[in-house]
Amino acid sequence: MATTYTPTVEGTGVKATIQRIGGYLAGMVMPNIGAFIAWGLITALFIDTGWLPNEKYAAAVDPMIFFLLPILIGYTGGRMVHGQRGAVIGAVATMGVVVGGVADDGSQIPMFLGAMIVAPLAAYVLKLFDDRMRDRVSTGFEMLVDNFSLGIIGAGFVVLGVWGIGPVVRTVSDWFGDGVEYLVDNHLIPLSSIIIEPAKVLFLNNAINHGVLSPLGVSEAAEKGESIMFMLESNPGPGLGVLLAYFFFGPRSLRPTVPAAIAIQFLGGIHEIYFPYILMKPRLILAAIAGGMSGILVFEVTGAGLVATPSPGSIFAYLAETPRGGYFGVLAGIAVSTAVSLAVGAMLLGFGRGEPAEDDDAVGAEELADASERSARQKAESKVGAQAQAQAEAEAQPEAGLQGV
Repeated sequence: MATTYTPTVEGTGVKATIQRIGGYLAGMVMPNIGAFIAWGLITALFIDTGWLPNEKYAAAVDPMIFFLLPILIGYTGGRMVHGQRGAVIGAVATMGVVVGGVADDGSQIPMFLGAMIVAPLAAYVLKLFDDRMRDRVSTGFEMLVDNFSLGIIGAGFVVLGVWGIGPVVRTVSDWFGDGVEYLVDNHLIPLSSIIIEPAKVLFLNNAINHGVLSPLGVSEAAEKGESIMFMLESNPGPGLGVLLAYFFFGPRSLRPTVPAAIAIQFLGGIHEIYFPYILMKPRLILAAIAGGMSGILVFEVTGAGLVATPSPGSIFAYLAETPRGGYFGVLAGIAVSTAVSLAVGAMLLGFGRGEPAEDDDAVGAEELADASERSARQKAESKVGAQAQAQAEAEAQPEAGLQGV
């Protein structure tokens, strides 16, 4: 499907189906990028490790990431399925997965993935109900049926989210974290990107970073003074490479949006900004994985590490958390991961060969205009000719009658 924010997917088959699903998921996130930016700015400025630490303002960070952003995604996903009624029930259903994602110890993860699942599903069920009851409700009872049907179905999905979908998403997040921890414990750190990058795109980045990698990094930094664990998920290089690939070789309708996304991702550290770009073309996850693996390999070879978690994961935070004398390894890893991700992304996008050139589009438009003009001129000439012939025939008939007399 196509939305205002995603390009049209043509064709059939598995590839097109995956791209449509990715475009749909991206369509739930892209309209809410402004909210992500607002959250990112507040986070970057006011948290303990931010530029202007302020406890009062930083209190807005957790409610926004755990409640506001998932509900906005659920609202948008429901609206895409069933208009305003779908939007409302999508937001209601999202609250269920938000509550269901709370662990026994009280810890939470951002339920973006849960919102992407439950909101369209709830909106679709409501749409089926509305279609079935459209011509069966007596006059005067429409509002009553509309309100109670949304309330009852919405409440049911809240219960389903708390009981089923929320815990399932939480379990999937824990599996990702356990997989990363296993690779780290077995000295297979570069391979952790195979898990980390797909998990990031599914908005499980905070769960893996703060739930698994940061605690390991803190323990290692307390012993050695620095840790590579802080850089496994937060490296801005793979995301930058994917965005650059989009800028040079991606769909032309999306290229104007890329420079702002690069500034937000690389300078601001808000990695969520590039996740929708991968969701629109899921094969680009391979570019992110390749970039992440190469960057981690460089970090490991050069012995690079940070003294604390770069929060958010911007280049400025990296430089601020780099120990004295460790800049070469850190910057080299970011640069290599960016270059590899860009190269792989360019190949996966076919180096832009599938995108028509703007000049070709202009020429085509001019040719079409010329053809239309010629066609109109020909029609006008043929019409004038027909009128002249009819007039000549009309003048000839009286003359013929006179000759007969």
